[in-house]
Amino acid sequence: MSFDLQGIPADSAALASLASRGFEYRLVDTHDTVAASAWVEADARGFHHSRPKQVELDYDLAVIADRRVHGVYDPTIVAPEVPVATVSSWPTGLSVPGGRSVDAWAVSSVTVSPTHRRRGIARALMLAELQNARAAGAALAMLTATEATIYGRYGYAPAARAATVTVDRRRVHWTGPDAPGRVQFVDAAAIREIAPALARRAVARTPGEIDRWPGLLDRVLGLHDPDSDRSRARRVVRYDDERGQPQGFAVFHVSRQPNEPGIAEFDFLAAATDDAERALWRFLVEQDFVSGTRGLLRSVDEPLPWLLEDPRAVSFSDVVDHLWLRVIDPVTALTARRYSAPGRLVIDVDDSIGLARGRFELVVDEAGRAEVAALEQTDAAASAKGVRSIGLGVRELGAIYLGGVHPSVLARAGRISELSPGSIATADAMFAAQRAPHLSIWF
Repeated sequence: MSFDLQGIPADSAALASLASRGFEYRLVDTHDTVAASAWVEADARGFHHSRPKQVELDYDLAVIADRRVHGVYDPTIVAPEVPVATVSSWPTGLSVPGGRSVDAWAVSSVTVSPTHRRRGIARALMLAELQNARAAGAALAMLTATEATIYGRYGYAPAARAATVTVDRRRVHWTGPDAPGRVQFVDAAAIREIAPALARRAVARTPGEIDRWPGLLDRVLGLHDPDSDRSRARRVVRYDDERGQPQGFAVFHVSRQPNEPGIAEFDFLAAATDDAERALWRFLVEQDFVSGTRGLLRSVDEPLPWLLEDPRAVSFSDVVDHLWLRVIDPVTALTARRYSAPGRLVIDVDDSIGLARGRFELVVDEAGRAEVAALEQTDAAASAKGVRSIGLGVRELGAIYLGGVHPSVLARAGRISELSPGSIATADAMFAAQRAPHLSIWF
């Protein structure tokens, strides 16, 4: 998606709804340092973060310069220049099964001041973002959620999980294959040039991952504030294959008390190949003078337990419903991904907001490629011909889209209806993904 983010008209429904309550719904000029800084302050306050130092403020201003940023303003408060609610959004690619990508709309920085709760602000913002996504031509909207009870009201559903993986160093004995290349320490600034390409290749391997923006890589590598204690504690390792070509990197630090073993912790590992993934994991779990290794936002289906003699050395905790999806355009979304079994399925989608409502015919060939057509709601031909058919809500469609939730599980929960015999089994086979969907960052 290539277009002027500022050129999308402000959502008229949000403007009217918030104006009726005495608020101003405003597109923030991210090049206006004063207005943008006030927005960043409100965003930090909404997530209970400290007021940003100048280096952090400069970083945040650079990041939001590439996004569509809205604020809600109350002209009656003491500081009317600081918004009482915030949201930012931008177009980006979402990896889907088959190593492909679909145009999606990322929604972030959703906050409402505790002084202005329960006044319809969050609802106006979230509905407006769905309209922004549609105006941008996105097939889906997506977000990472700190709370699990809010976003289902707007058609979002958890589609990819993440977990904290902890490894007991005392029980680590590597039994997996040796990687043919090598792992070596590299300078953060030196790897920055190739980091985007490596990250893109890593993202493409896993459904649920999204494109990395430049500011994220700068923060991960500690380059946005290189003199801070956090940045100076970070170490970067790169895996090069047997031909000397970089195939992945990881960023970690060791937290420890004086004269005590520490914990090696990482929250960024980008591997473009299986060899790179195994080699980086081995390096991280075989650290000396640590009691263990902890990986944040890792896949619930990590291969690591199968690479160690004692699989119980690995534990999974803090399993969360990390990535939430909301289908906007079912035809485009369903066509974008590859499927694991051929078949023909009619999908009746209910959507209280109306964006994705309809009947859609999904036809998948032997290679997993799909053709999708919108059908008339009154068309009874599919049923007459005995075509398999299911009925579900837009939330359920988002949940099964990446293959992380089986349609049969939602059918057992009464969330998907089997409209013709054998349809749920067909849907299970078609929507299955060879790789568990996973998102390894917050946004």
